[in-house]
Amino acid sequence: MTPIALTLILLVVAIILFATEKLPVDIIGILLVMGLVLTRVLNVQDAVAGFGNDIIITIGGLFILVGGLIKTGMVDVIGRRMHRIAGDSEFVLTALIMTAAAAGACVLKNTTTTAMFLPVVIGLAAKAKIPPSKLLMPLAFGAILGGSCTLIGTSTNLAVSGAIVRYGQQPFTMFELAPVGVITFAVGMVYMLLFGRRMLPSRGGEESLTEQYQIRDFISEVIVLPDSPLVGKTLGESNINTDLDLNILGIVRDGVRISAPSPTERIQRRDSLIVEGKSSDILRVKEEVGLEIKPDFMLNDVVLEGGNVELFELMVMRESRLVGQTLKELRFRQVYDLTVLAVNRHGATLVNKLSDVRFIFGDVLLVQGNRTRIEEMVADRELMMMGDMSSANIRVDKRKWAALAFGVFIVLSLSKTVTGYEIPLAISVLVGVMILLATRTVRYREMYSLIDFRLLVLIACMMSFGVAMENTGADKFLAGLITDNFAQFGSEAVLAGFFVLTVALTQPMSNQAAALVVLPVAVKAAATLGLNPRTFIVAVTYAASFSFITPLEPACVLVYTPGRYKFMDFVKVGTILTIIVFAVSILLVPIFWPM
Repeated sequence: MTPIALTLILLVVAIILFATEKLPVDIIGILLVMGLVLTRVLNVQDAVAGFGNDIIITIGGLFILVGGLIKTGMVDVIGRRMHRIAGDSEFVLTALIMTAAAAGACVLKNTTTTAMFLPVVIGLAAKAKIPPSKLLMPLAFGAILGGSCTLIGTSTNLAVSGAIVRYGQQPFTMFELAPVGVITFAVGMVYMLLFGRRMLPSRGGEESLTEQYQIRDFISEVIVLPDSPLVGKTLGESNINTDLDLNILGIVRDGVRISAPSPTERIQRRDSLIVEGKSSDILRVKEEVGLEIKPDFMLNDVVLEGGNVELFELMVMRESRLVGQTLKELRFRQVYDLTVLAVNRHGATLVNKLSDVRFIFGDVLLVQGNRTRIEEMVADRELMMMGDMSSANIRVDKRKWAALAFGVFIVLSLSKTVTGYEIPLAISVLVGVMILLATRTVRYREMYSLIDFRLLVLIACMMSFGVAMENTGADKFLAGLITDNFAQFGSEAVLAGFFVLTVALTQPMSNQAAALVVLPVAVKAAATLGLNPRTFIVAVTYAASFSFITPLEPACVLVYTPGRYKFMDFVKVGTILTIIVFAVSILLVPIFWPM
């Protein structure tokens, strides 16, 4: 089998694995590199060369700089000011949210910005009495559009910037992508304000979490009869959870409410137990263990809260240990002292057999428990709170240092333009990191936890794959297929073909992987046609960032469930936006980067 065939077969296998999401993206990248070495397409030195690229240091440092901004809570002030300016106007709020998200994404990356603004926007929606679904999709789309404006706006931009050096191209400057990016954002926002906003569904915004999750039919109050065998037993000894599949959420004793009682709490006669379970299980409690259902029970949030116990909405984050696990496997209630009442997944509420539900990224949990335990998990990046967080873990007094560190990084990165003396981007970002560490804005022990090592490994592996494409001539083969079919329609048609191909690949694959797969083919096609490779590089970079058609883009995943969206909501609103940004990009990219 020829090296070209081997390389393309490995590429197809990698794309299938990326699409199925059965394995983490970094593991897929490592397997791809191993396959290239074992099939003798690459030697070991070329296969691992990507890990020595300075872009790896740059991206790692940027994660830490962004972590400094997050840990100092710089977004909270913006949220409060937006509500003062916009009041209850949905139109003005949408415009402000998209603008703020775009500005934040220019320096924080679009996924990080969406995650930071998500609780703020949910709070704004509640204050303005606007359904969250009207504001959350504009938040995600604004962040995605804004991320295309700067080198550090998305990991895709950084990945492409590092990869193009091997093709004889200079890395992107900090604001090289800004001209077309800003115009595209402006056009995209006009579309969302005038048309997209009207196509958004009106869902969510119920004042009561128990109403929002529709758990009223699954929670009831039962009274312990005087002759019940449960009297005198602890909740743990009663085995109500295991024998009757009922969760004890609270006890009402002599008018005093005990929320989220511990397993050591003893049951007394005439106790009222707040239980959660299927109707059939609740109905058989009297004959089983001497309990009587209270007929006039009315469920609301107050019933499930009291003392230090509250109800919270929490989203499962991508790196959380909960992903792929069940409550039973995690021993969630015993380990965390928290009770999961319901799970909302892509608009569907799961209540029955929650202990067997395997969590995925983007699940939103309705949890009963103590705020302190919640904040511990939020601080560990296991979960994200859908609402106002306590400021206990926010280092407000360090905000000036976080801003200074980022400002120094920006100034040093522009040194060549201002002074003519170039300071490498990796050194610029490391200076900012040193400021954060020296001022303890970011603590040394938490520094490495801020870095997404999966992304770094993926980028390094895909750089090695680019070497394989070039060494075997696979890039020439694929470029020939595209140029043979599109060149007859003009160079703009070839550019459009690569744009559409990249957008298509971003649906099943990560944005970075899609860009790095298409990049060597696009560069070779440009060289074959005698065109400027940078034009094609920029077009592929924009195309990889503009992923609006499905909710599979990480920024869209974050708003999918909180906004109570359906899959087709993104298809309907996002497809038109994709066509608009495609037209703008194909028109403007050749003007700013002539072919």
